[in-house]
Amino acid sequence: MNKLASIISAAVLSASFTATASAQDTMAMVVSTLNNPFFVTMKEGAEARAQELGYDLIVLDSQNDPSKELSNVEDLTVRGVKAILINPTDSDAVSNAIRMANRADIPVLTLDRGASRGEVVSHIASDNVAGGEAAGKFIMEKVGEKARVMQLEGIPGTSAARERGKGFLKAVDNSNMTLLSSQPADFDRAKGLNVMENMLAANPDVQAVFAQNDEMALGALRAVRASGKDVLIVGFDGTEDGIAAVNRGLLGATVAQQPDMIGALGVETAVKALNKEAVEKYIPVPLKVVTK
Repeated sequence: MNKLASIISAAVLSASFTATASAQDTMAMVVSTLNNPFFVTMKEGAEARAQELGYDLIVLDSQNDPSKELSNVEDLTVRGVKAILINPTDSDAVSNAIRMANRADIPVLTLDRGASRGEVVSHIASDNVAGGEAAGKFIMEKVGEKARVMQLEGIPGTSAARERGKGFLKAVDNSNMTLLSSQPADFDRAKGLNVMENMLAANPDVQAVFAQNDEMALGALRAVRASGKDVLIVGFDGTEDGIAAVNRGLLGATVAQQPDMIGALGVETAVKALNKEAVEKYIPVPLKVVTK
């Protein structure tokens, strides 16, 4: 009986040790939405790097809902993860989630989109302002100094939408291009189609459109093709679908990010922070304009 008790006790201790070790090696990633190929690729990059570095990575989808985002982070603080990588649904709204993690002494890193408030160890993202400006310059080179342009904006309140728009407007302001219309379509393909249809009807003389992500660009493409007009479309992100459309000559270009690298660098930086190594507050990830 004592021998049986010893075996059971050893098994319990072993299970306890395994659970503790697992908890010590777990970090988490909270993604704004996994209904977007860009963020799926970012997640995959993070998962691959986490596995290489010996960490388990919990991934939670906020479904573009700040309240879901907050409950995701609350869940993770209860589970005692060692670090949280967060891709915010909204740069302002995410502040409450980050502060919750701060109170639990869990280091937070933001990916692709920044946060307005709360303590963040590091922000890993592309230079969205430079990318937006590059899109504007590409349009000017292809259509001309006096191009009549429109813009499909991402989700209002996200740093990515603000920064890409800022860069694009910088290119417009530093040229003789005319911005006919600029409206949000929430980084969504279906909304990109609907908003573009309305914008085309109101601005039949448009020559080019900058969509702040490839999903909206592909939605805009459907609207343009249905209208029979000749409109240059430039996207942003460099997703698989976006680049395929560029190679087929359907999109003029896409400003390609490297979402897998953003995810991987997020994990690497979190590990450095956990090991008390110095990390940069902002880690830029290179991007480029991809053409046919």
